[in-house]
Amino acid sequence: MKKIVILGGGESGYGSAVLAKSKGFDTFLSDAGVIADKYRLALESEGIDYEQGGHTEERILSADLVVKSPGIPDKAPMVKALREKGVPIVSEIEFARPFSKGRTLCITGSNGKTTTTTLTHRILAEAGYDVAVGGNIGQSYALSVAKDDKEWYVLELSSFQLDGCVDFVADIAVLMNITPDHLDRYNYVFQNYVDSKMRIVRGHTSANHFVYCSDDKTILAEVEKIGPASQRHPFGKCNIAGEVATVELDGNSLNIDLNRLHIKGLHNAYNAMAASLAAMAAGVPTEQIERTLYAFEGVEHRLEKVAEIGGVEWINDSKATNVDSVWYALESMTKPTVWIAGGTDKGNDYEPLKEFVGRKVKTLVCMGVNNEKLLEEFRGIVPTYNTSSLEECVKVCAQVAVAGDAVLLSPACASFDLFKNYEQRGTLFKQKVLALKEDEQR
Repeated sequence: MKKIVILGGGESGYGSAVLAKSKGFDTFLSDAGVIADKYRLALESEGIDYEQGGHTEERILSADLVVKSPGIPDKAPMVKALREKGVPIVSEIEFARPFSKGRTLCITGSNGKTTTTTLTHRILAEAGYDVAVGGNIGQSYALSVAKDDKEWYVLELSSFQLDGCVDFVADIAVLMNITPDHLDRYNYVFQNYVDSKMRIVRGHTSANHFVYCSDDKTILAEVEKIGPASQRHPFGKCNIAGEVATVELDGNSLNIDLNRLHIKGLHNAYNAMAASLAAMAAGVPTEQIERTLYAFEGVEHRLEKVAEIGGVEWINDSKATNVDSVWYALESMTKPTVWIAGGTDKGNDYEPLKEFVGRKVKTLVCMGVNNEKLLEEFRGIVPTYNTSSLEECVKVCAQVAVAGDAVLLSPACASFDLFKNYEQRGTLFKQKVLALKEDEQR
């Protein structure tokens, strides 16, 4: 019996373990940390052998195949030991693909992929497709394949997930953009990160579709290198005339009235165009795409309107963990903005934000353990405040914002100095804001 070892006991690892067990493999899951109760109890209910708090090296190195969770870096000692022994290591996406009958519509990019993935899935689901969403959001691809295999999968894929793909081919690939991010995982070499993102079109032939942003110079340079393998469907500013974005595929044309979209800003026009082209490639009628586009209200933690308090609009954009994502957020702002930024800096270059900050931001409130870099970058451009907790930050924002302003949490940084992840940061921010709302109503 083939031995499969799963490294990591989160959503991806748990799903891979369930799939491996269901297919009759000798399955063992190992996590160097503590497995969350919901996954630990689920593993036990499935009868899957596991360990936590460390790795049994001898058992892991005897594996025929290792499925590595995307959060585990290649520099981890256990991964290095596996590589030295020559044990194949793949991602959950690579492992699950041969066991699924479904077609895959895969979306990646430095920014915009979650909104585009969610919107694309919504379009296919409302068109009556047998479809699941997964990958980097929602239920893992592997678990869905194991429990209820679908005809279609809309998958958000991170660069870390793509790194572990060898033979996986996306039937429809969407590449939103490529800007510097996660460079600490790529030896601080941008091209390494670019190469990872371009794996989205690996193995493509003329039977596959490739949707990509024609305004992104990095993507265009890579497209020139790879040659015309896929059916290509670019989108960009050239598709927009006034307040209408027009996309075309195989003789079908769709006009998107940007004023009718609930999701605002140029970046969301791009997200809508990408989702529309992907859905058209999947065969969804343009009338159905239109209906879903105009009803879609966005995703949690991405320019999410939380409340209006005393004429001040509070917005949760906690998912903006890099500079490029904040650029798009600020581009969409139409009110004087109190901007909340800070967290674990990833080697950010804040220069691209300074023109927008000078025009649109009235105050910068830094929130984090060490805010010195942010404070140094923006002193002299806007008034700045230094806070070290969410409570203090929200209190300062409430004091400086006046009717007609917006308070925007768009951190440009990872959340790990004060929070578990960007979701917790956004959720706690919303709780504090809604508590302010309740106080106002008393």
